[in-house]
Amino acid sequence: MEGSHQAAPVDIDNPYIPLETSMRQELGRLSPLSSSCCIYRVPERLRRVNENAYTPQVVSIGPLHHGKKGLEAMEEHKKRYLQEFLCRTKVSLEDCIKKIRDREPRLRSCYAETNGFSSDEFVRIILVDAAFIVELLLKHNGRTPIKENDAIFKKPKIILDLETDMLLLENQLPIFILEDLFYLQQGTLPSDSDDRLSTFVTDLSLKFFTSRMTLMRDADQESILERLSSTKKVEHFLDLILRSLCQSEVELIPLGYVTTTTRVKTSVTPSLTPSVTELYQAGVEFKVGSMKNLFDIRFTNGICEIPKIRVDDDTEISLRSLLAFEQCHYMHNHICDYMTIMDGFVNNAIDVDLLVERGIIENIVGDRKELSALFNNLGLGICSDENFTFANLCEDLNRYYSSKRHKMMANLRHNYFNTPWRTLSVIAAVVLLILTLIQTACSIISVA
Repeated sequence: MEGSHQAAPVDIDNPYIPLETSMRQELGRLSPLSSSCCIYRVPERLRRVNENAYTPQVVSIGPLHHGKKGLEAMEEHKKRYLQEFLCRTKVSLEDCIKKIRDREPRLRSCYAETNGFSSDEFVRIILVDAAFIVELLLKHNGRTPIKENDAIFKKPKIILDLETDMLLLENQLPIFILEDLFYLQQGTLPSDSDDRLSTFVTDLSLKFFTSRMTLMRDADQESILERLSSTKKVEHFLDLILRSLCQSEVELIPLGYVTTTTRVKTSVTPSLTPSVTELYQAGVEFKVGSMKNLFDIRFTNGICEIPKIRVDDDTEISLRSLLAFEQCHYMHNHICDYMTIMDGFVNNAIDVDLLVERGIIENIVGDRKELSALFNNLGLGICSDENFTFANLCEDLNRYYSSKRHKMMANLRHNYFNTPWRTLSVIAAVVLLILTLIQTACSIISVA
């Protein structure tokens, strides 16, 4: 019948040739793997735990969420910021397009997927978003004036929503393209930035996030900048925050890199770590750690030191974004293992109370049960390997917890020596008992 699909002729001697040819063509169309990929789709095992925590609510940055329903309103504001960028810097739109076009292959290699956009569409998306972020950072840090009718900075709630969306893994922009735009406008920047333009974006970004992100409130910005200047280049905002939270020379090795670094392997299961209440009842004392590294939890001579963490309504989204990025990009699981150990420490509201009382958790959320659920739910869907960061810590805590002597001493301390009055009462009772025994002995001796 005319117009019907006819089967391709089959070679009687070799019937597999058509399939072989088709498969070779498919294999030939595969995109080459890139070692530059640093912006990923969130794994489904993490996304299904809390879909909203990984989805932008106000603004799309980059190609992965561009054009999504509900994010259209911010597109006009982004274009206005591009217009302000061009007017302020006197850089031509043609030069900006050329810069992005020259970087297109490298930019595409940073994303897990960009095949849905033509070259012109992709360049447009990156240029608008990059200029928007540059202007946002400069305005926030007082480097450029804010217009009276600015639709973002004159609406304080919007800037908070923007900051949250800019932390999402799927909403990242490679930081090198921001640096490229800063180089284009170098002559229009304040004079004190000209000699350190290579760290200028990092500096502005840190100030932007430390002013809003509770996890970053205690960050020592100068030491972070000094340390980052001597390490591998930061990939994007999320990578910057992860490296900043470490606050020390913590090794961050991308997946696919060969390393000779090993950690002690142990059979201790992280989930079997006793809760802080159970450990406290066994004699463990908890104190706020003086270490700047969030992951530096120590246990020495019965004292467990845990760095302070502030928890507010945005903490879950921040930690989930860091978790997702780390699970996709790095061999070492510092955030993942931190959340695993904290999940073990916090089982209920009583555990939260103890950590709040010791100053280890600053609870801005308010509800103790909600905070407990936050730590417990963050452990869902994450993959930890045998090289658990806190393996030795778990082993030491379990050993201490299993000691009957420690539990007996803790019972005495908590029930009989926990206040000055109780201590005095116990001492008085002991003295009275001793005097009674002496009196009894003297009576027996006198009778004899």
